[in-house]
Amino acid sequence: MAYQNILVERKDRVAVITLNRPEALNALSLPLVEELLDSLTAISTDTAGVGAVVLTGAGRAFCAGGDVRAMKEAPDPEVFLKKVALVLHNCVSTLRRLPQPVIGAINGVATGAGFPLALACDILLAAEEARFNLPYVNIGLSPDGSSTYFLPRLLGPHRTLALAFTAEFLDARKGQELGFVHQVVKGPELMEKALALATKLASGPSVALTLAKELVNRSLGDTLEVQMEYERLALARCSRTRDFKEGLEAFFSKRPPAFKGNQTMPGKKGG
Repeated sequence: MAYQNILVERKDRVAVITLNRPEALNALSLPLVEELLDSLTAISTDTAGVGAVVLTGAGRAFCAGGDVRAMKEAPDPEVFLKKVALVLHNCVSTLRRLPQPVIGAINGVATGAGFPLALACDILLAAEEARFNLPYVNIGLSPDGSSTYFLPRLLGPHRTLALAFTAEFLDARKGQELGFVHQVVKGPELMEKALALATKLASGPSVALTLAKELVNRSLGDTLEVQMEYERLALARCSRTRDFKEGLEAFFSKRPPAFKGNQTMPGKKGG
């Protein structure tokens, strides 16, 4: 499918998705979020071809949140906001549930819904000039895009409410200090480092990586005992893969493992 508001490129087994409305700081128009959802849905079913994903923005912003101009021009702002939020929330859910690891390459401001869209990625690399905030209060709106799900779990309710009430900016270093940014890098090096990390993950043990992601997502709502049972079942599933066998052999041979991904050993059930 040819997209007008995003770019999707393949670099070996890495899919790079670029929000591509630089003139609007990659604000989330309805066509953009619809295209993003379409691309993520396609990637989710292509685990053989795509081993990792990088999400970034074109120009000087990652994403400036909702398209305020479109809100103002909409015949019925309520209908417009409901529709955009519905598709955006499907994007966030799909990002969180992608079997592949997702690297967020945050090249500039991630503001409004752009902030939780970044948080929906698994690992964030941020350029030094990246900044994050929730400016909804400035136009009389409440937060959306999963910000009230992820941020209280990351920062606690009090810090989250302070961000929502004041629209305070957090820079990349503060994001790293608070734990949601993995690494801060110089702007010109951002994509190189993001692609290097994604390439490394794409060549990793895909079943183990997918299950690690599923386990962390489950942990946000499960009890200790339930979570440990899921961990036990995940270990058993990993033990049936060729990658586990290869990992053991490489460990005892003192060599780097050569993982293949998504392969079950003969005579074993499951993947």
